[in-house]
Amino acid sequence: MDLDVRPSGQACGAEVRGVDFGGPLDDDTVAAIRGAWLDHKVLVFPDQTMADDDLERFTLGFGPFGTDPFFESIDGHPHIAAIHRAAAETAPIFAESWHADWTFQEFPPDGTCLYGKVIPPVGGNTEFADQERALAEMPPDLRSRLEGLRAVHSARRAYAPDGLYGEGDVEPRAMRIVVGDEAYATQVHPLIRTHPETGASTLYSTFGYIVGIEGMDDDRAGALLGELYSWQTREEFRYVHEWEPDMLVMWDNRCLLHRATGGYDGHERLLHRTTIGYNAAVRQD
Repeated sequence: MDLDVRPSGQACGAEVRGVDFGGPLDDDTVAAIRGAWLDHKVLVFPDQTMADDDLERFTLGFGPFGTDPFFESIDGHPHIAAIHRAAAETAPIFAESWHADWTFQEFPPDGTCLYGKVIPPVGGNTEFADQERALAEMPPDLRSRLEGLRAVHSARRAYAPDGLYGEGDVEPRAMRIVVGDEAYATQVHPLIRTHPETGASTLYSTFGYIVGIEGMDDDRAGALLGELYSWQTREEFRYVHEWEPDMLVMWDNRCLLHRATGGYDGHERLLHRTTIGYNAAVRQD
């Protein structure tokens, strides 16, 4: 199938037209979307009228459902979470720090899908940072200091009882966030790794979940990670996505960071989210 793919003109991202997600997709269409996804990392599909069943069916075209351990699902759809902020909400914006999704898992998800249901008239952009490009343009001295290092990932700073969304998060939220002691668990991943489908080298470092570097004391690790974060989120590596209602966005969790932004106080914002889980069938590693 010939998709109408329009690159964003920024560091990554493309808009895709010429496809309708209101029904099943044939294998050729799924393959064409996957190819564009791997090329552009973020795909934006405007003007898609999708029920929750459509969103689930689309997601399963690209892998199994991932596990979302710290979100409650919406009623009747155990694999969809509502990313929701009420108009009167005053709690800090959810997911404002740069991160890749669920990197504290042994097998983190391949991607994420978000579908815009209620979009505020101002603000609420999602920013992405291309980690393949950040690595490719990294100063050689910094890259040499990262080679071979493995970072320790944990959900504790966000989802533990004493984390950001834990007992101290006292302002009411429309979003159903779950906290628990399982957030203290850790998992180790290399800071530089190979994308399992494209074979490209990419950074795999996420501000939201890395709590240390294996075999390195906290002071040295903190200094190195701070230097890395400053580099990997530079503006020249970013794509800034502006939402519209009935817009589906899918992104590659294996080579991107992302973060939410505010600027829409007094307005409701609601998106439905699915996770594209680890898909062993497409891996070349």
